[in-house]
Amino acid sequence: MEQGEIRKAVRDGYGQIAKNSGSCCLPGASCDGGVSSVEKISQGIGYSPEEMQAVPEGANLGLGCGNPVALASLKEGETVVDLGSGAGFDAFLAARAVGKSGRVIGVDMTPEMLDKARGNARKGDYGNVEFRLGEIENLPVANRTADIIISNCVINLSPDKERVFREAFRVLKPGGRLMVSDIVLLNRLSNALKESIEAYVGCVAGAVMKEDYLQAIRGAGFEEVGIIDETTFPVKELISHPAVQEHFGQVDQMESQIEEISSSIASIKVYAVKPAANKGH
Repeated sequence: MEQGEIRKAVRDGYGQIAKNSGSCCLPGASCDGGVSSVEKISQGIGYSPEEMQAVPEGANLGLGCGNPVALASLKEGETVVDLGSGAGFDAFLAARAVGKSGRVIGVDMTPEMLDKARGNARKGDYGNVEFRLGEIENLPVANRTADIIISNCVINLSPDKERVFREAFRVLKPGGRLMVSDIVLLNRLSNALKESIEAYVGCVAGAVMKEDYLQAIRGAGFEEVGIIDETTFPVKELISHPAVQEHFGQVDQMESQIEEISSSIASIKVYAVKPAANKGH
């Protein structure tokens, strides 16, 4: 698949999710799932009930694979940029942490998601949050703007992850931090699954090998690159993923394949720092 085709598939897929208020990112999440399934997913990946209740209704679509805000150590007055901000869930949690003297900029390439996020910001009266239309490979943010960049299960969807991390490096102030929750591979997937558009929108086929992901961060100039937490995806959450079913057929026929795939996919929380001395970058 060409990069343009991938971006269109992702944009169209997440536009539909925004309209339906469902979740397609995590394996086991239903695209037309209700509130209870979204809350179950969110609690399972690290969000507290208090956090879920603190944001406007409709901001949490259950699209993440971790809680980067909980690990970001945000401080009052900081500027946060959220890559792939969706309906605004993490942006609103970050806004609470940085306070009125702080600022949060959410970037998303899906107009339907931006409409939803901006509506949620108005509902919640978030004066310190703004949402901008743009691709994470070409951030609509000035150099040295952010104290911290967060992202939640989005960079894996990009066909040019190296460029995403170079852009993140550019946008961060010297000494700024990167805190990302994402999907990576521990073993390589079959070509058929990787080529599935549904799998790409579902955060599966866009994933790369873990070491390649970490190397892309280092290659952009970041230091102190490390994994804070890593969890593999259990079989029961993969079985109902539409892309997996499309590839393997009926659920009762794919137990062995599911075991193999589930041991190949991991959710990681990655931390990195832009050097205080810019070192030529």
